[in-house]
Amino acid sequence: MKRKPAVTSREVAELAGVSQSAVSRCFSPKASISEKTRRKVLKAAKELGYRPNSIARSLITRSSRTIALVLSTLDNMFYPLAVEKASLRFQAEDYHLLLFVVPEDGDFAGVMDRILQSQVDGILMMSALLTSSLAEECVETGVPVVLLNRNVAFEGVSQVYSDNYHGGFWAGSYLAMGGHQRAAFVSGLESSSTSRRRHQGFVDGLASHGLTCHAVVHGNYDFEQARQATRELFAMSPRPDAIFVASDHMAVAVLETLRHELGLRVPEDVSVIGFDDTPVSAWPSYRLTTVRQPVDQMIEEATTLLLKQIREEAVVAEHRVLPVTPILRATARRPVAASVD
Repeated sequence: MKRKPAVTSREVAELAGVSQSAVSRCFSPKASISEKTRRKVLKAAKELGYRPNSIARSLITRSSRTIALVLSTLDNMFYPLAVEKASLRFQAEDYHLLLFVVPEDGDFAGVMDRILQSQVDGILMMSALLTSSLAEECVETGVPVVLLNRNVAFEGVSQVYSDNYHGGFWAGSYLAMGGHQRAAFVSGLESSSTSRRRHQGFVDGLASHGLTCHAVVHGNYDFEQARQATRELFAMSPRPDAIFVASDHMAVAVLETLRHELGLRVPEDVSVIGFDDTPVSAWPSYRLTTVRQPVDQMIEEATTLLLKQIREEAVVAEHRVLPVTPILRATARRPVAASVD
């Protein structure tokens, strides 16, 4: 069966009795057009079954209305949630997402070539695993860039991230006040500023109660590596009596290993605190005590900053640090009497 030829904006303009440019303005967000003309165009478009051609519109406006979303993994539930919320937010502004995943071998050059070939209007880098050098390469392209869940040292790029340090500080203080003496840390990637800040906060939180970090092992934000890191911790003597984990994704791996492989009770034998507050952490089988990142607010801030850069020629880079919230569930012993700020 042959497809019907596409209805053109010229045909809509003729039926509505308006100019072709008026049809274009009608379907361009925030374009100036009278309500009377808009109604005439929409009525004609409906009668003819017209759908705007986004490619043609991009040639006219010199805007592709697309955003490159750069990730390194979707394993961690924080990122699928963030992708969903970012997609809805950009769709509301008539932008669409192109998803680019940086492979494990780190071939970012190939990914960047494809991003530039796609002529995107902006880039949202959304991963704690992507290195600072990759972020710098994005900035050097001249395309507007915002980093989400990353903090990098170089200037000229807007960044949105949660208060990782104070989240870690709370975890250290809370475990110390729960009577733990040997609290360990399961880190993300050593190169990740997100993990480093959570670790430094944790160390300082413990120190505020006269304790030191019992041990640090590397889970690298990976489920299986977090399981192995847990085995390493409990091969030590003495064993830790509490674990702060740099992400909920890894914390679930820690819980699985403690309970089903090592036969330990949580929190009676060992307490566990995660970071992110992804949906799985609230499941009855885990009920993970964790630190909540404000993902809705992070996406709102990041998308607003990126759209501002796209629409304005000269924009000063901004850093937005958002507060985190402790979520008390069932995997960490609670202090007998006291609260942790």
